[in-house]
Amino acid sequence: MSTVKYTPRLADKYTKEVIPALMKKFAYKTVMQAPKLEKICINRGVNGAVTDKKLVDVAVEELNMITGQKAVPTVSKKDISNFKLRKGMPIGARVTLRGEKMFEFLDRLVSVALPRVRDFKGISDKAFDGRGNYTLGVTEQIIFPEIDIDKVNKITGLDITFVTTAGTNEEAYELLKELGMPFKNAKKENN
Repeated sequence: MSTVKYTPRLADKYTKEVIPALMKKFAYKTVMQAPKLEKICINRGVNGAVTDKKLVDVAVEELNMITGQKAVPTVSKKDISNFKLRKGMPIGARVTLRGEKMFEFLDRLVSVALPRVRDFKGISDKAFDGRGNYTLGVTEQIIFPEIDIDKVNKITGLDITFVTTAGTNEEAYELLKELGMPFKNAKKENN
């Protein structure tokens, strides 16, 4: 009995199209020098979690649906009396995606979720951190088709961080662009 190994569409695209394009652009000597997407971290702070503990459970459940992987609640690191916050209180939710689930999420984000953003003209190319990582802020969780808009009682946003092995912002930008990230304005080529 032979089993068919499933490969996400973007993982396939990475090996067949993205690596050769990056090798050509940056003149890497080996395939191993080409940057790759290591993980995608999705983080979500919950406004009002101090007074209503159920909001964190809802946030965790929504992240579970969006990513297809179990999310965990995040807890506060210190006491802040002005916010009535105690150390160890749940204040958000997060999930880290790697491998197949990471590529599946990226594919759904680029092809389904981002085009559903109202007046979408592309994402900013200014959110790189200098070490090859990119953070994207999404203002509404309802852009994901997995979320039933009728069951949402509070529209909140989430932060999506793409962690790459790229050494520079330019390499990370090219990697994400080749993977299909819809950046607003393509950077000018240096001649």
